Amino acid sequence: MAEAISGDEFAVRRQHMVDSQLRTFDVTDQAVLAAFAFAPREAFVAPAFASLAYFDRDVAALGAIDRRLLAPMVLARLIQAAKVRPGETALDVAGGSGYSAAILASLGAQVVALESDEGAVAAARNLLAAEKSIKIVAGDLAEGIAGGLFDVILVNGAFERHPQKLLSQLAEGGRLVGVDSSFSSPRAVLIESFGGVTSRRVLFDAAAAKLEDFRQAPSFAF
Repeated sequence: MAEAISGDEFAVRRQHMVDSQLRTFDVTDQAVLAAFAFAPREAFVAPAFASLAYFDRDVAALGAIDRRLLAPMVLARLIQAAKVRPGETALDVAGGSGYSAAILASLGAQVVALESDEGAVAAARNLLAAEKSIKIVAGDLAEGIAGGLFDVILVNGAFERHPQKLLSQLAEGGRLVGVDSSFSSPRAVLIESFGGVTSRRVLFDAAAAKLEDFRQAPSFAF
């Protein structure tokens, strides 16, 4: 049986997460900190794992078959690096039940949340039904949104192969953030697009579940 926790206790745990996980590990943007202090992560995780909602770890998303929400510190540092500005468009990839989409929207972005896990899609649509600035789309993560151009693309997980289709959907000056697992040790990266050319910068070492849609095709040796 899942541990029964009151709303007040969750609020205390949420603030503790902000103070002890985010503030002490290079998350300094006040708008980002406020967004994480406001969003109830416990509502977006599978009920059996609600007591772990504010631990520094990834956790199963509500309704999902296998999607996991990124650890709060990894997510916060990625969003901070993306420098989301009010009025910008954001593509939230593999965000599960919608926690990261809610954070992006609270920063003033118009968000398209793209998810391939059907259970997570249903949960996100239910949780975020009243959020007019968020659109939930079911589809292939690697394909992105056909015809879309976004100021920010957040990939909620690790990609082994270059997310080429997503990069082609960055607007001029657009930023993609995610975890690149093509390194020997996975690292969070920021990829920016200027004049049709992208540049990549390593941000920090990061652990994240690998996304099936971005796995490297197996190679065979003869």
